[in-house]
Amino acid sequence: MTAGYGSADTGPAGPGDGGFPPGTARPGPLPPRIEPAAPAYLPPGAPGQPSPARPAWSPPAQPGQWGAAPANAPAPAATPAAGGWRQGGAPSTIPGPSTPPGNPPGPAWPPASGSVPSGVAAPGHPQGPGPGQPYPAPATRGRGLTVAALVLAGLLAVVTGVQAYQINRLSNRLGDTDSKVAAGQAADSTRLDGLESRAGALEKQAGAAFNPEAVASAVLPSVFRVRAGNSTGTAFAIGKPAAGGGTNLFTNYHVVDALWQTGEREVFLERTDQRFPATIVRVDEANDVAHLRTNGKFTGLVAAPAAVKSGQQIVVVGAPLGLEDSVTTGVVSAFRQAGGGEGPVIQFDAPINPGNSGGPVINGSKQVVGIATAKARNAEGIGLAVPIKVACDGFKIC
Repeated sequence: MTAGYGSADTGPAGPGDGGFPPGTARPGPLPPRIEPAAPAYLPPGAPGQPSPARPAWSPPAQPGQWGAAPANAPAPAATPAAGGWRQGGAPSTIPGPSTPPGNPPGPAWPPASGSVPSGVAAPGHPQGPGPGQPYPAPATRGRGLTVAALVLAGLLAVVTGVQAYQINRLSNRLGDTDSKVAAGQAADSTRLDGLESRAGALEKQAGAAFNPEAVASAVLPSVFRVRAGNSTGTAFAIGKPAAGGGTNLFTNYHVVDALWQTGEREVFLERTDQRFPATIVRVDEANDVAHLRTNGKFTGLVAAPAAVKSGQQIVVVGAPLGLEDSVTTGVVSAFRQAGGGEGPVIQFDAPINPGNSGGPVINGSKQVVGIATAKARNAEGIGLAVPIKVACDGFKIC
């Protein structure tokens, strides 16, 4: 709008006179001044006035709810009109575009209290969580995590089941193996016991079996050739060591008879290249036995506790014709009882010759059963021996 000034007269000052004090002359003509006219208020929906944008949905403005003005709230201040002041200096108040008539202004976003009522969405904003609640994650992401967790749990369950099945199978197999091992050990133990029993029986049979070689090997170290003056014969160690030390021996009386009659008592025991002196201690002329003793220490043979039986196998060791360490074998032909003033004798068929007199007759158990004493003249296979019991009972050295 164009405004101008009147004549340069004076007039009373007033608001309509431009505010000049009274008695002041108006200035001369001035260039015109253009001021923008205050926009006229047009209600919403009027021709040429755009409708204000509203949210798709807004909650009803009820007292006590967000967006509703409190019942005792003061009236909103009028918006000053753009472009100047009204007459009288009061600002012109016209509703602004943001506060159309009939629609009271709502509170600023976010509310001053800092919380939003649950279930109410602010204009232009999506509905948020309630007080103290986290903002929810997207539905798709949560569903994917749930599915992944379920799949992982299923896999773990399958793996656990497979492992449990395998452990069960292994336990069953171990139990079967333990049972088989126990049964095998029991069978082996039974078999071993049977083998030990059979081995013991075989040992007894082997011991009972006649083995001339084993008998000769055990006996020969205790048998000597005895030299008494011009006579030779055989002597063997018997029993435990002598009381004063040394070794006791047996031979035939007729081997040392010549020396004994002359009063001499010393004889010699010969073995290979060794020679040991011995003494005639006692003689038994009736049974043809003589007791010798030497200071040398030799292993004495053991006398058999039982009498011989016919058919029993024997070994005869001696020095026939001076040939020491001679061994012959045979069987017991008979056990002859005493008769005609003579003692009992053992008849055997093992070959003997002069020089065997006084030698031991040994059974299969390496025990002395008799003392070889003579052979039948003009006959073969008939040898005689003094039972060892007779000699042991007479001299008490066995």
